[in-house]
Amino acid sequence: MTNQPRIPDAETRARSVARLREVVQRMDRNIAELNELIVRLDVENNRNFEAARQRGNAKQKANQN
Repeated sequence: MTNQPRIPDAETRARSVARLREVVQRMDRNIAELNELIVRLDVENNRNFEAARQRGNAKQKANQN
């Protein structure tokens, strides 16, 4: 009595491959969405940084006068 793994039949393998392809496609879409979110957050972060820098420059100029 051996516990050798059994190779599934062609139909079972085809279903498994199809499911795996669907999972990979979903993961690809999710990764693309996350990449878009990262870009939006980077843009927002840069805007906030630039605005803070400008406020700091304005405050410095006001203190010099």
